[in-house]
Amino acid sequence: MAQLDLHDTFLNDEDHLHITKQTGTLSKRKTDKEEKISPEHLVKEDMADKIATILMHNYDGKLYGEDDTSQPTSCTAPIIPIEATRKKKKRKRSQISICLTNCRYESIRKVASAFGMREVSEEEAWNFYWTDMSVSVERAKEMKRFQRINHFPGMLEICRKDLLARNLNRMQKIYPKEYNFFPKTWCLPADFGEALNYSKSRKNKTFIIKPECGSQGRGIYLTKSLKDIKPTDKLICQVYLSKPYLVDGYKFDIRVYTLITSCDPLRIFVYNEGLVRFATSRYADPNVNNTTNVFMHLTNYALNKHSRTYVYDSEAGSKRKISTLNKILLSQGVDLDRLWHSIDQVIVKTIISAWPILKHSYHACFPSHDMVHACFEILGFDILLDHKLHPFILEVNHSPSFHTDTQLDREVKEGLLTDTLTMLNIWQCDKKRVLEEDRKRIRDRLLQTNKFAEYAPTEEKEPEKSPWQTQIQWEETHLGNFRRVYPVGEQYASLFQQPSGSLYTGTASSRARGDCARLQREEFQQTKAKAEALKKPSQPKTKEDDQKPKEKKEKEKEGEGGSMSISVTTDKGKVKVKEQKKKEDKPKVASKPSLMQQTVSPTEEKEKEPKPSYVTCSYEPDAIVEREERERLNLLAQRDFLIRSYGMLEQIYLVMKKMGTLRPEDERKYGVYGRLSVVSNSPKIKLKKHQDKVHMASNNKSDVNDDFLVECRDAVWSERPQ
Repeated sequence: MAQLDLHDTFLNDEDHLHITKQTGTLSKRKTDKEEKISPEHLVKEDMADKIATILMHNYDGKLYGEDDTSQPTSCTAPIIPIEATRKKKKRKRSQISICLTNCRYESIRKVASAFGMREVSEEEAWNFYWTDMSVSVERAKEMKRFQRINHFPGMLEICRKDLLARNLNRMQKIYPKEYNFFPKTWCLPADFGEALNYSKSRKNKTFIIKPECGSQGRGIYLTKSLKDIKPTDKLICQVYLSKPYLVDGYKFDIRVYTLITSCDPLRIFVYNEGLVRFATSRYADPNVNNTTNVFMHLTNYALNKHSRTYVYDSEAGSKRKISTLNKILLSQGVDLDRLWHSIDQVIVKTIISAWPILKHSYHACFPSHDMVHACFEILGFDILLDHKLHPFILEVNHSPSFHTDTQLDREVKEGLLTDTLTMLNIWQCDKKRVLEEDRKRIRDRLLQTNKFAEYAPTEEKEPEKSPWQTQIQWEETHLGNFRRVYPVGEQYASLFQQPSGSLYTGTASSRARGDCARLQREEFQQTKAKAEALKKPSQPKTKEDDQKPKEKKEKEKEGEGGSMSISVTTDKGKVKVKEQKKKEDKPKVASKPSLMQQTVSPTEEKEKEPKPSYVTCSYEPDAIVEREERERLNLLAQRDFLIRSYGMLEQIYLVMKKMGTLRPEDERKYGVYGRLSVVSNSPKIKLKKHQDKVHMASNNKSDVNDDFLVECRDAVWSERPQ
């Protein structure tokens, strides 16, 4: 009750209210005589402090209960004492959203959930987009200023085997001493001839054949001879490194995880931990007997996990950590600093080979990203050590596997993802603030409110740090288990000074070789098809098959009642020649029979027409059979007769002449058809046609319609069939 009375007393005190409104503070009243403060007055002051704290708590609830970008809705605020405002309440961070629609790895979902990210669909305004596929230009151009994606457009220049080979070969021609860390490589079928000549001059070499865009060891095999390769297949051919560095007699490669946080400026980080993948069969030099043993020559986990000798052990198994390998190499006296420095150089030089395309693609797709870098990417570099511990790059994976089948995978990959999201500073950009700025910019542009903004007086303020400087400082202080490999001094400055035309010249020449190979492939397929077509009728026929067509032709001739009549017109008149039956008109004499009436015994036919041999090589012409050649000539003559008798050339000529598409040489060559049409329409020709019609009707020799008769001087004409 005493406290309530004091509370009422304090609220009803007019002097205290007047002081609060004027100064915003609670102070003691002083008099000129400096009177002593009574105990009751001290109690009132304590109650005033408590009430100020309550008012401050209520105001904070109204201020920060809304979004981060919102402002208080009321113009009047409660009176807050100065002493109570010293403790400011921190603003709540907005929740970060991530889209994992095209991501199949649960480890990424687990780490994102640990960072407080909310998984959303593609239609929502996400902050991060994590996909297992390469980013398309359309997807990149649709992104907002606050959004980030886990792939760079143009990164396939080093992630596809054929494009990686093309870029490294191009850089090797410019900097031969710097780019000597990959095996000699050819892109088939464009470089098939060069690879074939190389294999002929070095017969002791072994070659490894890969698909141009495969993964997980699918379609990879070894061969000692390139003659077995089809010249039309799109493949990558590499010289096989037959002397790798072995650990306990097994071949291995190193999966080095590399993070690129930006491409302009280029910043590259390498993760200190990674995976070492061992083959499951002891290594032996490649020969004819063991080239098919993929468990010996290939180290891909997707292949070796199906082997019966696969060992699940983090210290001595078929998959180990890089830290475990470092202990083994250190025990063998290997200089680890020198080894990893050379591996870092290989990684940086490989990325630099594609840097012009990365930079161009990035600025073309993200011209408005001024708050954060639009892209980041985790690459998986597969490194192989030879017997002298020289690193060689095998391939670059733009979407390395994040499956966590074992505890070892879980430790390495989840740690990698955690350090990656930490380094990216996912809370750097405020989505609501960016959206509000975009709306304000659009509104100002429409209303033209900022037309004279540049002339408005501005107060001198300290220059703020750019988002890029803030991000760089954050990366340097939150490396985690990463190490920065670029930028580092001026070591790689000369490699960026590539000739302006080298990239496009190499691309154009590669495409030209590809087009040439495509034409050669099409010609080869056409030649093969012709060879197969010629091979079918050239097969030897039996005696019965050879006699059946002859008997059929003889029966057809016997059953025919008449044959087609041919009329020839000269200056003296018309002469009609009819082909009659040979059996009725020609008596049987002991003369040489015609070709169609000859009957040859099987023995004589074999002597005159030798049996054609089977086609064993498609590049050699097939033997010409005389009987088939006669049939072909007869069919050609029949076709020529039908074309002329139906007047096809005449009709085509008249149509083209009417349309005005005839050339001078066509008129000189086929002008006879024009004269035919003019002569046939003259009155003399019409009268003559009428007389011929009466004459033909009286003799009943023919029922041919006169409209189909064509006559001219010195020209062959024929009666067309109805």
